[in-house]
Amino acid sequence: MRVVFAGTPEFSVPCLEACRASGAQVVAVYTQPDRPAGRGRKLAPSPVKQAALAAGLPVEQPESLKPAQAQATLAGYAPDLMVVVAYGLILPRKMLAMPRLGCWNVHASLLPRWRGAAPIQRAVLAGDAETGVDLMRMEAGLDTGPVLLEKRTPILPGDTGGTLHDRLAVLGAEALAEGLRHALAGEVLAAVPQPAEGATYAHKLDKAEARLDFARPAVELERTVRAFDPWPVAEGALAGENVRIWAAQAIDGRHGATPGTVLAAGRDGIDLACGEGALRITALQRAGGKRISAADYLNARPELRGASR
Repeated sequence: MRVVFAGTPEFSVPCLEACRASGAQVVAVYTQPDRPAGRGRKLAPSPVKQAALAAGLPVEQPESLKPAQAQATLAGYAPDLMVVVAYGLILPRKMLAMPRLGCWNVHASLLPRWRGAAPIQRAVLAGDAETGVDLMRMEAGLDTGPVLLEKRTPILPGDTGGTLHDRLAVLGAEALAEGLRHALAGEVLAAVPQPAEGATYAHKLDKAEARLDFARPAVELERTVRAFDPWPVAEGALAGENVRIWAAQAIDGRHGATPGTVLAAGRDGIDLACGEGALRITALQRAGGKRISAADYLNARPELRGASR
């Protein structure tokens, strides 16, 4: 079975490895063109490109899939199946129809919830109790195709965007590997249409969302901190200083203080008044500095230690 794989970020790499380990022949890997990265802004290959080159696989990096030449190139690989995992380019209808077995997509949510670009972080932000991955047969709509396989996982109280990303990347590879086993055995997976109700859209993350408004409830701010770790990282004003907030937890209780006021500061963290409850900051980062504990931060700002209102 000839497979063309399309993906770009680190999330996609376990799925590429699952394709290679399945017994199918990966005839080409599509990924986004090299982009500037790092302080030097030098062109850097995507994680998928790095993995593909290390495996000796042909790599294609078109800027767009709309030109006839790009579509002719894909047709030349004569794929039986195309697997798409966080690729970043929309496949035209003509391409969707090329592979004999169609195009599969591994998506990091329980569809139809969180279609779109940032399903992992949006699930954390919304306070969802669980999420998962769906192996879906692609169609022209955005993440609207029928589901072939699904794997679920709870969203744990300490989960961040990063920890959930890593867990779902593994689950995605497991779902894909299972689907490929069926396909290689000549079996047809049942395609279950998505429910007509309950669809939500996971908008791309915006750095502006990472700014904490302490007039909001503490539970919402805690979810923001967790969802935006490791990127773009929550930030807010702490006693007149703008800091990045890496870890925090919501604390119940009434206080009557102005949102953003330091209620207490000590070994356990720094409590800031919120519209409802308080947010206890336990790990943060000063401008130009590195991530430190709240206790270390208080060593640099001893005037805050023991504050109580």
